[in-house]
Amino acid sequence: MEQQAADVLLATQTALSQASALAVQYSFSVLGAVILLVLGWTLAGFASRWAYEGLSRVHGIDETLARFFTNVLRYVLLILVFITVLGQFGVQTASIIAALGAAGLAIGLALQGTLQNIAAGIMLLILRPFRVGEYIETSSVAGTVREIGLFATELRTTDGLYRLAPNSTLWNTPITNFSREATRQNELKIKVADEDDLDQAMERLMGLAKADSRVLTSPAPSVFIDSLGDNAIAVTLRYWAKTGDWWVVSRDMVKRVKLAFDEKANDKPAVVANVSDTAPAKTSNGRATAKKPAPTRQ
Repeated sequence: MEQQAADVLLATQTALSQASALAVQYSFSVLGAVILLVLGWTLAGFASRWAYEGLSRVHGIDETLARFFTNVLRYVLLILVFITVLGQFGVQTASIIAALGAAGLAIGLALQGTLQNIAAGIMLLILRPFRVGEYIETSSVAGTVREIGLFATELRTTDGLYRLAPNSTLWNTPITNFSREATRQNELKIKVADEDDLDQAMERLMGLAKADSRVLTSPAPSVFIDSLGDNAIAVTLRYWAKTGDWWVVSRDMVKRVKLAFDEKANDKPAVVANVSDTAPAKTSNGRATAKKPAPTRQ
């Protein structure tokens, strides 16, 4: 009995000594892990803010793109801190990194379409084929850009509808930006009868263009014979206007040409069309005007 009691006492003392040693060892590990977490969290926040301020100073970097890169940097640093903390407790970090890599691959395959939209969004924000407030047109969508996100782009159509276009559909197709350039060209074509005074008709067209203050003098407007027909001669007026005024000027010019030639009984030319693209451009108030067909007169 005495021997058994002595053995029990010895085992108890050994267990207590081992427990105290483990407590001391893991207390330092826990303390070190807490310190690493606090320092890592603080440094990750500082690094992300520093990166955001640096990217904001770079010309051509969109704010959305800057925030995306800074958030990626922050989460990468936090993951590294978490792996380092696990290493403090003897966990094999190599296996964790391998597991994270496998999980990332699986997630990437599952979200292939979403990641494609993110990649396209990053390229759109870097290359800037269009900006907020500009009117664009592709083979599948058209409207005024309201917001450019990492996954999709929001647009407002000319008839006031909301449209959400995935970035991959915008990146993989040609884009026509009607608002990017400061000036736009327009052409107005009429037909003059053979017996009519051709020179007088051309002078009248040029006079109408020069009388409109919205028509630019550089490049200067021009009038020329476009083609010859059996019963009429096609005459074209070509002029330039500011992008914000283009739509209104083109409509007003059609009306003025009609009224000017209708004043004389012998001058009855037919306005064929505004042969330039009639898609709307951003006006001075930042909105796109509705697309309307060009009037004709026979």
